[in-house]
Amino acid sequence: MSELHVVFGTGAVGRSIMEEHIQRGKTIRMVNRSGKMTAAPEGVELMAADLYDPVQVQEAAHGTTVVYQAAQPAYHEWPEKFPPLQKSIIDGLSRSDTKLVIVENFYMLGATNGTPMTEDMPHNPHTRKGKTRSEMNKAALAAHQDGKLDVVIGRGSDFFGPWGLEMATTMGSRQLYPLLQGKKVQMIGRTDVPHTHTYLKDFGKALVVLAEREEAIGRVWNVPNAQPQITQGEMITMFAEEAGVDLKTRRVSKGMLRFAGLFSPSAKELVEMMYEFEQPFIVDSSKFEQTFGLKATPVQEAIKETMTWYKNHPDGFH
Repeated sequence: MSELHVVFGTGAVGRSIMEEHIQRGKTIRMVNRSGKMTAAPEGVELMAADLYDPVQVQEAAHGTTVVYQAAQPAYHEWPEKFPPLQKSIIDGLSRSDTKLVIVENFYMLGATNGTPMTEDMPHNPHTRKGKTRSEMNKAALAAHQDGKLDVVIGRGSDFFGPWGLEMATTMGSRQLYPLLQGKKVQMIGRTDVPHTHTYLKDFGKALVVLAEREEAIGRVWNVPNAQPQITQGEMITMFAEEAGVDLKTRRVSKGMLRFAGLFSPSAKELVEMMYEFEQPFIVDSSKFEQTFGLKATPVQEAIKETMTWYKNHPDGFH
């Protein structure tokens, strides 16, 4: 494998991949539309590229044999813009020696009514974004099967941890900054049913492992998640205890999200995903753990590291 590793996308997951490679002493190129990245570590190469252009994709991947695809359009633009983005990336890398590691979630599986989600579970999307994810997953695996390029897919659940500031994250900046400030924490849906969360550091490490291992190629893998499963309520309580603050919460219902969606495109897009927070949402990551011998960070340790990061970054990355 080349010493240069290329990451498309500089959001939370892209940054977690970057941080894992930095710890391994590897050279990193981070690619986004602007070529800029807040608080970029010294030595990280930044490159601007329009990933909707296969030629620029090819140029951005020059010098590497592994590309991590963690780029995405705005949450409310997924159905229109996400499939063309992935197609452009696949077209730009096709017929090369580049391995494509794709970041996914579980939207394409739809509501499983509490049945733990495994890699071989059939797609059953019933939302716009779920259908988009299903379409993209099938297209990527078809490109692999057609011999265009090697594809590996890593799926993570709702993430939390350092850098997890995205608006759609349900255990991120919209919850943890108010918590630290002694304000009410807005919790989406039910807080008394198990809900799998993926720790960002584990996500990044798992994706790097998938890039390294030949047996990972051409398959979908659920990245490690902490066991046993806990509820949203238990998790936010653990965050409050770690922060040393009194917990005050406010439940956000589907109706409240619909109203907020009149003013916020991101809130509007969360409405159709409310099923994830109204029933047990459990990921089975045993196949990854047994195959690669990597387990998730214990949840209490992950919460401590996350809380330390938020305390040290009261204004985000600034």
